[in-house]
Amino acid sequence: MTLPKSVELYCIGNAMVDVFADAAPEWLDRQGITAPAQHIPRDQAQKILDDLGGLPAKTGKRNVIVSAATGGAAANVAKVAASLKISAAFSGCIGGDDLGTFFEKNLKAAGVTPVLKTGTEKTGLCFVFNCGGQTRLAASPGASLEFTEADICKNLIAGADAVVLDGYILERRPLVRQIFQFADHRGIPVALDAASVFQIQEKTEDILQYSRNYPLIVFMNADECIAFYNTIKKGGGGIETVTEREKESLILKEICPVLKYMTEGEIFPVIVIKLGGRGAVVLAGGNSHREETFTFIPRNTVGAGDAFCAAFMSAWIRGKPVRECAALGNKVARKFLLNQN
Repeated sequence: MTLPKSVELYCIGNAMVDVFADAAPEWLDRQGITAPAQHIPRDQAQKILDDLGGLPAKTGKRNVIVSAATGGAAANVAKVAASLKISAAFSGCIGGDDLGTFFEKNLKAAGVTPVLKTGTEKTGLCFVFNCGGQTRLAASPGASLEFTEADICKNLIAGADAVVLDGYILERRPLVRQIFQFADHRGIPVALDAASVFQIQEKTEDILQYSRNYPLIVFMNADECIAFYNTIKKGGGGIETVTEREKESLILKEICPVLKYMTEGEIFPVIVIKLGGRGAVVLAGGNSHREETFTFIPRNTVGAGDAFCAAFMSAWIRGKPVRECAALGNKVARKFLLNQN
């Protein structure tokens, strides 16, 4: 495959096939899928996929696959960015199986340049089950974990306007450091999505270190932002909230005034806090920018954060101020949710 000399947005992360399916809670319980989000062994994931009828979906089964697509946060960002007319590439590791072929074809169909390694394991899977109005996620990374620093396409980093990292690769410090170093050498910002509360709790110190030494844009949702703040406080007592309005109030009144000091005096870091139906807050240059949106309560929010990140970075690449970046993020995330729901 001939790679382009450059792309505007280079996304790096776990290559997963997302499978969306309707399933009865009792059936999921029997499969051991009992938590809102969990990891499962790859063999178990394959058995569930086979029980659901495989790809493409077959009708006539009790638990039917609604859709399947290239997934993983960074790949999702690349696809949405491509839909916004940003030239984008994605790097990750797939397996030498039918799912890997599906992943690559789906990525190309979305207008994204695939720069993929083929590993020894099977392609990663992530199930998104709708069961009685609730969502349960079950992920099995598979071959995606085989992507290492040796697989980075340095030429694409050198020619990019920005790099996007999946927060789930923070576990692989040598890989993450190499990406930051390559990008920093060229003065290219790296956008990092925090990925989960667990990742924040485990990797706050790493994120702080990257923010001090490299041009970083970090995206967090409300729960991740609160976890980040609680971790920074180090024993100062965790803050607990229940409603989305309580979280928003806490973030605006207590957390943002503290975190914005991290952004004083330089362009970077930029901290973006996604508040879902309440919009977003951007902390940059020692200032706080609030961008609200229309409240919308969706049935399923999976992928909306990736859409927001993609739109924000697309506007950033086009030289828009952070307020306009956040506004486009809200607009595209809302459109994504309306289409999904």
